[in-house]
Amino acid sequence: MRPPSIKSILLQLHSIAGLTLSLFLAMIALSGAMLSFEDEILAALNADRTRVEVRATPRLQPDELIARLQAATGAGKIASITLARDTASAVHIRFVRNDDTSRPSSVYVDPHDARVLGHPVGEGFFATVRKLHRWLLLPGDAKGWGRPIGGIVALGLIAMLITGLVLRWPHRAGSAKVWLKPNLRLRGRGLHRSLHAVIGTWAMLIYLVMVLTGLWWSFDWYRDGAMWLLSSAPARAEPMRPSPKRMAQSGELPLDRVWSAFLQQQGDRFVTARLTLPAGGTLVRVRSWTNPDADGVRDELRIDALSGRIVSADLYAAKPLGDRILARVLDIHRGNILGLPGKLLFMLAALAMPLFVVTGLLLYLSRRRHKRLSQRPLGELVAGK
Repeated sequence: MRPPSIKSILLQLHSIAGLTLSLFLAMIALSGAMLSFEDEILAALNADRTRVEVRATPRLQPDELIARLQAATGAGKIASITLARDTASAVHIRFVRNDDTSRPSSVYVDPHDARVLGHPVGEGFFATVRKLHRWLLLPGDAKGWGRPIGGIVALGLIAMLITGLVLRWPHRAGSAKVWLKPNLRLRGRGLHRSLHAVIGTWAMLIYLVMVLTGLWWSFDWYRDGAMWLLSSAPARAEPMRPSPKRMAQSGELPLDRVWSAFLQQQGDRFVTARLTLPAGGTLVRVRSWTNPDADGVRDELRIDALSGRIVSADLYAAKPLGDRILARVLDIHRGNILGLPGKLLFMLAALAMPLFVVTGLLLYLSRRRHKRLSQRPLGELVAGK
């Protein structure tokens, strides 16, 4: 009996990985595609809540704004407050989680009088989609089984990309037509193979970028390795996030000195700024963006709420190349590093994932059928002796 060839072994590995991971890959890819334009969709859905009439009266300072909001509505403790340089932009306020770990819906507030403009439309939907994308909606979220399972699926996709490339390597490797043009004149199994191979070639590099950046959120060892390789500073362990119960018990800090120190440091070199209250201590984290469409292009300051002293300032413009890459992992993962065309291209690649699932399944069933048919005459001959 002739031993199986390398390509037949790779085909088996490719098929087994595909059949095992196809459902997970489809869910992760489709949910990722839905998140591609989350910011733009939410902005369109909430256009009437995020803009206010420009008035001559000055905007309220953060402490008075929060005090008026809580007095009028009985709102809970504040987790973060997002302010804009544009005087026509509403203030976005998020609240700490409840004891049952649920998070109250955030609100948009008029910065001139603390009037509630409404809750964000679509916020809950995208929060659920994000949980599906990151943790497969499994219990425990980041601390549950969804995180490592997602990482294993990503590693499996890398194996499928490598074996798929080897399996489809044509005899005329230098022919661009062979690599990039599907043969739509074929039917049945031939068409399925052509679509599976050619579209896979088009999307391979995008999938590889998605996987290599997605692993950043799946495995601590991967993140630590990336930071060791690219960061100019020694890797620091991120402080553990406090439990919702601890956050609910912590008192709120005054934010006026924080906001004043931030404005003195940044001036008008920002579009939006988010002040996030700590679970303990007095250091408030302030993130500011000069371009809200580029999540990783941001400055981050730690400011003492009691004294207004800037304890640390991590400015994007001062980062070396490696640290800039690490800061923009999410932008790279979404294709946003290439702007709108990149986001659109990555979304289309994610939407194409179910095509590989369907065509891969059809090819597998076709091979099984062909194998049974090829063995039938021999079985009939033996049975007729």
